[in-house]
Amino acid sequence: MDVRILFLMLILPWAASQSFNFTSFDTSNDNIRYKGDARPINSTIQLTNLEVWRSGHAIYAEPMHLWDKYTGNLAGFTTHFTFSIQAQTNITPADGLAFFVASLEYHVPDAPDGSGIGLATGTLLFNSTENPFVAVEFDTYHNDWDPANNHVGIDINSVVSNKTIEWYSGGLDGEIIDVWISYNASSKILQVSFTGFGEDNTTIQQSLQYELDLRDYLSEWVTFGFASATGIYYELNTIHSWYFSSHLQIPGNKKGNIKFNTIMKVGFVVIGSFILLFGICLIFLFLKKKRREKNEVSEVRSMDKEFERVRGANKRTFAELIEATNNFAERRKIGEGGFGAVYRGFLKDSDSEVAIKRISTISSQGIKEYASEVRITSQLRHKNLVQLIGWCHEKKELLLVYEFMLNGSLDSHLFDGERPLEWSVRYDIAQGLASSLHYLHFECKSCVLHRDIKASNVLLDSNFNAKLGDFGLARIVSHEKAPQSTKAGGTLGYMAPEYVSSGTASQETDVYSFGIVALEIACGRRPIVANANRNEINIVEWLWGLYAKAKHIEAADPRLEGKFNQQQMERLMIVGLSCAHPDFNSRPSINQVIRMLNFEVSPPILPFQMPRVPNDFPDSSKGTKRSFMPSHATTSTLRRIFWT
Repeated sequence: MDVRILFLMLILPWAASQSFNFTSFDTSNDNIRYKGDARPINSTIQLTNLEVWRSGHAIYAEPMHLWDKYTGNLAGFTTHFTFSIQAQTNITPADGLAFFVASLEYHVPDAPDGSGIGLATGTLLFNSTENPFVAVEFDTYHNDWDPANNHVGIDINSVVSNKTIEWYSGGLDGEIIDVWISYNASSKILQVSFTGFGEDNTTIQQSLQYELDLRDYLSEWVTFGFASATGIYYELNTIHSWYFSSHLQIPGNKKGNIKFNTIMKVGFVVIGSFILLFGICLIFLFLKKKRREKNEVSEVRSMDKEFERVRGANKRTFAELIEATNNFAERRKIGEGGFGAVYRGFLKDSDSEVAIKRISTISSQGIKEYASEVRITSQLRHKNLVQLIGWCHEKKELLLVYEFMLNGSLDSHLFDGERPLEWSVRYDIAQGLASSLHYLHFECKSCVLHRDIKASNVLLDSNFNAKLGDFGLARIVSHEKAPQSTKAGGTLGYMAPEYVSSGTASQETDVYSFGIVALEIACGRRPIVANANRNEINIVEWLWGLYAKAKHIEAADPRLEGKFNQQQMERLMIVGLSCAHPDFNSRPSINQVIRMLNFEVSPPILPFQMPRVPNDFPDSSKGTKRSFMPSHATTSTLRRIFWT
């Protein structure tokens, strides 16, 4: 039994009503809990920012007693709120907002997903019985499972509404929408009334209703509030006012009093037991933490013997690296990401500048990626790969030492540099990156799958030669082995669709990532541009559309000002599109890519209509294709990420 419920039962056994009326909102109002991007601003609640892949929740701080488990009585409630949706110019509005009532154990989704409107995500989109909710959604984006137009729907443990009605939402340019939602405890009818807009922009009244017994879906005590989320599109969702009232009739008869007294006695026993159990759990967690820390230290120490056999790189002391970076001074920092930070350093014994990666936290995952990078990178020797010089694991620090790349990363020159890279340099970079990938896939003793090829991991030396780095996610497989099934890791926009859906890494998924980088080099734009027009968000769909009109050369980076070899530009674009083909079976091998870039063979003739994502993905257990039909959630996610 939840202690919060028990506490409320002990001190408020006959509290049967709840009401409030907020005509404005500010930071001093502690009756509302905010999660994600939601916050009070200008006397309103702004649920989401004008950003992609975000979510926000505004939840009333006190739970509601929805039904009484001893009498079976059910509460009725009424809420009236006003809200507005502000669409942005040239941006498809998405995804709407919802008023929800959820079981007390409900937790908001960990990852933002516009298709779930902040209610659910992933596998719970269509069956959320383990995280139950009932909601009224005001949906502004058409997903596969939705009606064709903007609509209002009643959702029960799923974003596929049990009942919907088309919503005449107007232009979504900030008009105030009035909503009345009531639940009749006797008839079990959930009634929703709301305003819409007619053809002449006059206000009209709309409504829908649905019969359901909330006791069948929700716990005795519930939480309630508003949810919203964005995907690759966004809009401004704002709550302007909120009234709420509920009433639960609990008879005060003798039988009820006897039950209440029993509850009191049981309650004190449960609380005492809980305190004892809580103390035991604290001791258990403390011992578990100590054991985990001991295991992590043991794991780090055990790597010393293994790393002694590493060739080309050697162990460095923490004191050396402290001195090399002037105690990791902020001015020495040259890069930062989810893994930690990279510092520019100087090693006196070798009289050379180096780049030192300082992994942010020592954890099982951090140790795993650190060890993987040392094991894999130390075996690699190629002119287009960043060379590992040293490693260090001391004082709960994990550090890697690399040769220093004077000209930084490729993405900094493509998108941030004052002077654009000349075309001849760009084409050489593409060829150098292809050469490094050929080495990893075919020239090493075992095949190395990089799994995180992107422009920021392509570094440039003093002569602008390309060198691929960051092998923290890399995996080694035999040349004869099937594609490797793992938890998908990488960067949005560079990951192949089959890799996102099934977690199956292969040579083809690396080739896909190479294709995206090739298109970045040619076009000077990032893989995903969230504020672009609908068919121009994804670089592959955008360029394929131009290719269908024989206008793909117009996609050349405007910063080049037309100073490029047109034959090479067209070749790199076509090679990039073929590598980023939605069907992994249609992608060239990296050996074919090199021959095409060297003009030894012709590139493939691509269809004018960009193919869809196939349903057959590599089978990691048999080395063959397997049928993989994604769920509605997976299909929607793929379309939003790759080709909307």
